[in-house]
Amino acid sequence: MDGNGRWAKRQGMDRVRGHRVGAESVREIVRTSRELGISWLTLYAFSEENWKRPNFEIRALMKLLREFLKTELDEMLENGIRLQAIGRIRKLDEKTRKTLAAVMEQTAENREMVLTLALSYGGRQELLDAFRSLALQIQQGTISPEQVTEETISRSLYASSMPDPDLLIRTSGEYRVSNFLLWQIAYAEIYVTPTLWPDFRREEFVCAIEDYGSRERRFGATSDQMDQKA
Repeated sequence: MDGNGRWAKRQGMDRVRGHRVGAESVREIVRTSRELGISWLTLYAFSEENWKRPNFEIRALMKLLREFLKTELDEMLENGIRLQAIGRIRKLDEKTRKTLAAVMEQTAENREMVLTLALSYGGRQELLDAFRSLALQIQQGTISPEQVTEETISRSLYASSMPDPDLLIRTSGEYRVSNFLLWQIAYAEIYVTPTLWPDFRREEFVCAIEDYGSRERRFGATSDQMDQKA
């Protein structure tokens, strides 16, 4: 979800205002996902690199996150949305961690949709943590090096139950993945839009979904091979 700061600058506002309007986009995209029957939605809310930002902006982002979680809890419960988080959550401040944990606990039994927030997240950091976990298991003799497979790596990631994404949407016209789900997006379709995140709302989200639906996903196979499977 990129472009909050640039949006605010264009509007002659401070960056915090851009983040607040961006939160409205989050609300609309979550609602639209639920209406469209999308069962998994992952939002890159705060990266490991974002810790380099000014302290006042980090505090504002954490406050905005807490406000969002509290105000959206009832809607998540009403619509069967389960909240989970991936990343180095321990690095968040205590107040934010407690709010996040409380909402995840209260929505744990919901089954209609899973909303995943990537917080203090980095794809390389996720892989590093996974490899360290596997190395420790090898050292302890729990598994052998030969038992390390793509499946065991996937199970060692932050949310092992989360399926690989079908579609990666990148706002603000940036042609890079920015350390997001590096292992999981190996075969994801990518949709890039110049729209800044605060302006990314239902209409363009639906366009992205429709564009995805028009693509042929071959996973390395030829079109003829895919037709034979079908």
